[in-house]
Amino acid sequence: MLYHDVPDLRAAGWIVEIAPDFPVRLVRGDGDFAADLNEGSGIEWFELDLGVVVDGERVDILPAVLRLIGGPAFDPAICDAEADGDLPVYLGLGDGRTLALPMARLGPIIAALYELCRLGMAEADAGRIRFSPLDAADLAAMEAATAGIGVVWRGGERLREMGRLLRDSAGIPPSAVPESFSATLRPYQQRGVDWLQFLRSAGFGAILADDMGLGKTVQALAYLAIERAGGRLDLPALVIAPTSVLGNWRREAERFAPDLRVLVLHGPDRKARFADIAGADLVLTTYPLLARDQAALGAQSWHAVILDEAQTIKNPDARTTRIAGTLEARHRLCLTGTPLENNLGELWSLFSFLSPGFLGDRRSFNQRWRWPIEKGGDRERQLLLARRVRPFLLRRAKAEVAADLPPKTEIVETVDMEKAQRDVYEAIRLAMHEKVRQAIAAKGLARSHIVVLDALLKLRQACCDPRLLRLKTARANKAGSAKLDRLMEMLPELVAEGRRILLFSQFTSMLALIEAALAEAALPYLLLTGATRDRDSPIQRFQAGEVPLFLISLKAGGLGLNLTAADTVIHYDPWWNPAVEDQATDRAHRIGQVKPVFVHKLMVADSIEEKMEALKERKCALAAGLFDPDAGSAVDLTEDDIERLFAPA
Repeated sequence: MLYHDVPDLRAAGWIVEIAPDFPVRLVRGDGDFAADLNEGSGIEWFELDLGVVVDGERVDILPAVLRLIGGPAFDPAICDAEADGDLPVYLGLGDGRTLALPMARLGPIIAALYELCRLGMAEADAGRIRFSPLDAADLAAMEAATAGIGVVWRGGERLREMGRLLRDSAGIPPSAVPESFSATLRPYQQRGVDWLQFLRSAGFGAILADDMGLGKTVQALAYLAIERAGGRLDLPALVIAPTSVLGNWRREAERFAPDLRVLVLHGPDRKARFADIAGADLVLTTYPLLARDQAALGAQSWHAVILDEAQTIKNPDARTTRIAGTLEARHRLCLTGTPLENNLGELWSLFSFLSPGFLGDRRSFNQRWRWPIEKGGDRERQLLLARRVRPFLLRRAKAEVAADLPPKTEIVETVDMEKAQRDVYEAIRLAMHEKVRQAIAAKGLARSHIVVLDALLKLRQACCDPRLLRLKTARANKAGSAKLDRLMEMLPELVAEGRRILLFSQFTSMLALIEAALAEAALPYLLLTGATRDRDSPIQRFQAGEVPLFLISLKAGGLGLNLTAADTVIHYDPWWNPAVEDQATDRAHRIGQVKPVFVHKLMVADSIEEKMEALKERKCALAAGLFDPDAGSAVDLTEDDIERLFAPA
């Protein structure tokens, strides 16, 4: 009545008096809203003040709106665009007055603040909201959402402009790569370098998460070349990488960025080179050496710390992760084709290294994001998290740059086990199934992972070749391998066709069995495993076309190699993680390849391999849901999945 009827009565000529002791003192707001960003307790923080004129006096209504949103009866549906915009929203001002504003004016503000509450940025109890530069994109989203209702924004101009650029990467200014940088960047690579430079200028960390083979290393080197040309590289940059890719970093830096003074810290004599760190532009080291050389690396201030294959720090409790986080650096970058492999905790670990606090502490992240998304399948929270991280994570899939890559054809080669091999497999399956059931019944699934993984390993070995099991029975050792037989049918034909072949296996012992078969067939080959001391020689020989077949263990050569001389990839044993398998394929299917690539996957029918292949799509769901807003929700491995894996075919 006070909101609608009293104004109508007065407009009709009635004199309406409200007694001083009437329990409700209803007031209205006049003019536009004023959103002021005031510098808070530090130069990195801005507090929002949302004012409107009431009875000739400016009143900050933000605490009242946040109390409304935080109340148990709040329903976000009231902000629906199709709702009656003339309906009032009542806000208690804390001094006995109640402010009434039409939903048409206040609805977009309530909706925007509700989103910020869900992101964990608004403190409903304290009645305030603070923005840091890391929140600039979300601030820009709120500014855009309230643009049509007469909100006047003041203060924090640079922060707001930064947020607009983060939301719309098309507006990021181009960066000039120095003439001394000898690589010709493809358009998407140039955009990646522009993005890295923009985030650097704003003081932000970045995750460059392009698919394997799209040139993350060359983009990072271009970024460093620009830093040196601009005079900002007055402190060295540190790259921490897997041992297997260290040589690739050195070679590409020498080739593309010859102006960079590169120092490689590797090998038993590396300590003698510690004194040269300060004079270098680029220092290269490995994750295994990070703990051993912590004192020397921690004593140096760095212009940038770059983690290559940054999924290495996916475990926040690992010593390597903790040490990486203590390194003092102006800028931090993560390069990884798989920023998320299994769960959202891995993404939190990367951002904890890049920008501590951006996703909250670990406990609050689990409560606000991980558990609702992974266990509850909360689609809205998944989209909110994707929006939160997207300004700082750049991911381009090969499909997006398909014009720059030759075609890839995948062929699944299914083989059937002979009876003797099937008998061995079934005996192992029955024994392992019972062992897994007992472990889960006694300890639960979460504490039975080692037993489950060991059982899966044995079944996979039985598929590859029963000799890998090292059973003591002569029958098992003579059972034969349908997969090895098929491989030895394929290889002579492929070699005769002039194919250049990469053959991957997770098991070095399987590669040894393949070596024996190749020797018997008089087929030449090269070998790369973790035991290979001289990695460069076989790589160079293969690239030069001297030998048509390269046997590579998945762990030693699944990443960091450029083997574009190959046009055929064979996965002898499919791996449970599709990202790892794709990384291996990308040794051949990458920038620089000029031929179509054929990928053969050898798979045993009616076996653990087929069942695990079906699970791969589910393992991809979490990553796809985070980086692709149109993808489905995430799922986890369950006890039912375990039962299906070990059930009879």
